[in-house]
Amino acid sequence: MWKGRFAKATADLVQQYGESISYDWRLYKHDVAGSIAHARAQLKAGLLNDEEFSSIEKGLHEVEIEITNGNFDFSIELEDIHMNIESALTKKIGAAGAKLHTARSRNDQVATDTRLYCREEIDSLTVLLSGLQAALLAQAEQHAASIIPGYTHLQRGQPVTVGHHLLAYVEMLDRDKSRLSDTRKRLNVSPLGSGALAGSTINLDRQQIAEELGFDSVTTNSMDAISDRDYIAEFLFSMALIGTHLSRLSEDLILWCSSEFGFASLSDAHTTGSSLMPQKKNPDVCELTRGKTGRLYGNLIALLTTAKGLPLTYNRDLQEDKEPLFDSIDTLKIALSVNTEMITEMVINVETCQAASSDPLLLATDLADYLVKSGVPFRQAHELVGQAVAASVTTGTPLDKLDLTTISEHYGADAQDVFNLQTALAARTNQGSPSIENVKAEVARWKTSL
Repeated sequence: MWKGRFAKATADLVQQYGESISYDWRLYKHDVAGSIAHARAQLKAGLLNDEEFSSIEKGLHEVEIEITNGNFDFSIELEDIHMNIESALTKKIGAAGAKLHTARSRNDQVATDTRLYCREEIDSLTVLLSGLQAALLAQAEQHAASIIPGYTHLQRGQPVTVGHHLLAYVEMLDRDKSRLSDTRKRLNVSPLGSGALAGSTINLDRQQIAEELGFDSVTTNSMDAISDRDYIAEFLFSMALIGTHLSRLSEDLILWCSSEFGFASLSDAHTTGSSLMPQKKNPDVCELTRGKTGRLYGNLIALLTTAKGLPLTYNRDLQEDKEPLFDSIDTLKIALSVNTEMITEMVINVETCQAASSDPLLLATDLADYLVKSGVPFRQAHELVGQAVAASVTTGTPLDKLDLTTISEHYGADAQDVFNLQTALAARTNQGSPSIENVKAEVARWKTSL
């Protein structure tokens, strides 16, 4: 590539240290697409004739097929996917192949390829996120009325339903899809034509290239276009946050599947055993998901650290953008797929959930609301209910069996009516609340939306 300037061949160790073909080969389809669009613009500009363009297009498709079928020999000496493809093309078609790189640099070439790649992978991840949402939604529909305790500080708080709990994750995943969509819009801008950093004196039709490749527009500053990796950082952040949501779901399921909770059971196909303890059934998928989220975080930090001190424009440090990107995509794809399977086959233990929900302390706040409705200021009501809870704990009497009139004259004989789970849930009619009717309505809305 630069033999005219250098008298010595690149050292073997430098070749090993600097190559990227071992991982950026996966950009080959996008490199071929970008090269064909670039060649078509060269044809329009009179840099190629019809025969040369046809030869380039045909040759690039042949190279693409060879790589797809595993019949392509990648060369570390050629460093990256761009030069491997260009070299193979030139060997196939001769001098016309050597014209392909006119008016472009590997700098704008790789920026184009990675944008095309990220765009495609965002679309794939969006489909997988919808699949996991659908699995959660199916469970939420089945258990719209299955009551469980809701928790704060991992202490029982108020009653909700399994459906309401699972729909919270459907909401999170929908925000994830929205973030990916926003990222897709921002990255869908063509840098091709920016050259190494300052464009080219050979001006090709950048709009034509952008339209052929499905970009919405072209970049407007060549220096920014070459050095920009914001879209990768944003994509990595979006994937890291998806990991956060999957990890939180995993933690809930790990607790639910424990003997102490017993709210859910995972299928044998999505759990593992112990090499020593025959009784064990471990939620390894959940634990691995929780652990792999750390990799997603690390990949984001790796890119941010790489980019933070770079002067404009291209620096070879930016080669380090791809491995974190590829790893996060691969990690998240399988995580979403396996979690979708696992959720689909999960069984909710309704009787255990019901037993846990029978704790009358879950309705302590409802008791305070009862007092408020009879005219007691909330802070006073809070104190009176706290006194009742203390008496319940001290005497060992369940709160719903306690003679509340001995605590305060503000408690009437009808105070015991508060301790009815169905009534308590039905009273929560505000939008977003966990009444069974609300949950069913949300399920219907999500089914239409998805």
